[in-house]
Parts: sequence; structure tokens; C-alpha cells
Amino acid sequence: MAVMKAMVLHEPKDIEENPLVLEELEIPAVKEDEVLLKVLACGVCHTDLHTVEGELRLPKLPIIPGHQIVGIVVDKGPKVRNRNPGERVGVTWLHSSCGKCEYCRKGLENLCDDVKFTGLHAHGGYAEYVIAKADYTFPLPEDMSDIEVAPLLCAGIIGYRSLKLSEIQPGGSLGLYGFGASAHIAIQVAKYWRCRVFVFTRSDAHKEHASELGAVWVGNPKDEPPEKLDSAVIFAPAGWIVPYALKALKKGGTLAINAIHMSPIPELDYREIYFEKTVRSVANLTRSDAEEFLKLASRIPLKTSTEIFPLHRANEVLQKLKKSQIKGAAVLKISPEK
Repeated sequence: MAVMKAMVLHEPKDIEENPLVLEELEIPAVKEDEVLLKVLACGVCHTDLHTVEGELRLPKLPIIPGHQIVGIVVDKGPKVRNRNPGERVGVTWLHSSCGKCEYCRKGLENLCDDVKFTGLHAHGGYAEYVIAKADYTFPLPEDMSDIEVAPLLCAGIIGYRSLKLSEIQPGGSLGLYGFGASAHIAIQVAKYWRCRVFVFTRSDAHKEHASELGAVWVGNPKDEPPEKLDSAVIFAPAGWIVPYALKALKKGGTLAINAIHMSPIPELDYREIYFEKTVRSVANLTRSDAEEFLKLASRIPLKTSTEIFPLHRANEVLQKLKKSQIKGAAVLKISPEK
């Protein structure tokens, strides 16, 4: 029996209790529409932290987390026509959608009634091998290494969708609340669009990083920026930030909240949302988002800041992520690069 190493969650617990266990498992076999990938690298996402700590409802246990996966195709099912062994591809949070519901028909597969997510409904990339639906894998920019490209597969794509939903226009003023893996990529897209970017974070290291990447102003989340903002995106899962972000917006401005889990939003004074301000959540991503963004990543070109760790240190990485001790994005290096 061929086996692989994987970090497995059997029961959600506080990350300080090291809930992920390094185990040897049988390498899974592909079904007709699937590919088997040898995992090269897997980015570590805040959603993984919500998963292992049980803040998301877990439809399947045990589960292998991880959904920013870079891998090499080593096997494919008989119905797969678009992927071949030896190809390097990426896997995202979106594992599959039904293709039939009203949302899928509208191009909103991220809202699908029967959507499945990598590392939640299906085993993810904290492992040496992973199964993926072939139609939900993506060719990757050839000029980016496995480590560099891994954070693009969730932090990058969902940040890009957040920018689109914030309705920021080229040359506009944009606020980013929180400055971790997703925001450090989003600021590069916004700068490419010639936006003035204002960053709000409590971390001195993250403030320095934001300035290095071209923020015109950095401050704390409760600070008022030197000018009103056309749009803003909240990346931190902290509901108390919402009133401050709304106060910083211009009339008619849009606030996009990029969080799959968030602490309660406090009661709002109606004046903070008056003058046709918009608040909207950002829910997951679509394959179109991934395709658009990965092409844009090469064109800019995007540069990801990463900290690299081996697979067996996944618990430690999530602990550091919870304490905001990661500069940029954390990546598990699983296998040697292609």
C-alpha cells in the first residue's frame, strides 16, 4: 500500500493544543473526473485556523486542511481531458459546485446551493498528495516559484474579488483594514490600478510592510485617514472595525468585508451608513476570479512575501498566524519544486 504523510484534524480545538496530527495515510485513488496531485507547496490561510478551531461548521471529520495548493499531476481519471501528468496546477478553496442551481447559472458558483470547499468538505493540501476535481484546477504563472504562487490561490484571488466588490476604480482612494497575506497582495493590485492606498493595522511590522509596498498612509484601525475613502476592504475578522471603516468612507462609498468568520458587528449609528454607503460581504471565489487574477498576477507582476515551513510544523504556523506573527503569507513546503 502506497502511503503519504498528512496533518490531520480529528477534533477541532484551540490551536495552542496542537489539534493537527502528523499521520501516514493511504494515497487516494482518482475517480473519473479527478486528478491526483503530488503537493509541492500549500499556503496557510486564516480560514484554516477557523477550521481547526471549529469556528466553521465541519461537515467532515477527520479532515486534512489546506486550500492554497500547488501540485504536479501524477494521475487522472478516465474522463479528464484538460489535465495531463507532469503539469503544474493550482487548487483553490472552491472544490466543486453543482453547475445547475440559480447561482451557478448566473456565474455565481461561489454561492452555489451545493458548493464544496477544499480542506473542509474534501481533503486539502496539508499532505504529500491530494485529489482535486480536474475542472477546478488552474495552470499557474510559469515565472513564479511554487512558494511564491501558493498564496495567490486564496489570499490573492479572494483579495482580488474583494477589490472588485468594493467597487474601487482606477485612481481612487482605498482603505485596507488588516495587513496579512491577502492585503499584502491586494495592495499591489490596487497600486497597479494607480489607487492611493491607506492601510489600517495595529501591528508595527505590518505597518512597515505596508509602507514598503507603497501605502500613502498607515495607521491604526480606529484612526481617521487624512482623506475620505472611495472604497474599503476589511481583511481582519473583527466586527468592531466596521463602524470605523464606514466613518472613513465618502458618501456613496462601498465597504467590502473579506471574512468567512467574524466577531459580532456592534450596533451602528444610522448616520455612519447614511448617504448611500454600501456594506457587503465577500463570499468565497469563482473560477472566473481565479483565471482573471492569475493572468493579472503575471502582468503586474505580483511579488509575494512568504515565510516557509515544513509540513510537520503546521500547528506552529497556525499559532503564529493567530498572533499576527507572519509577515506576508506562510507556506508549507511539502515536496521539492518541479
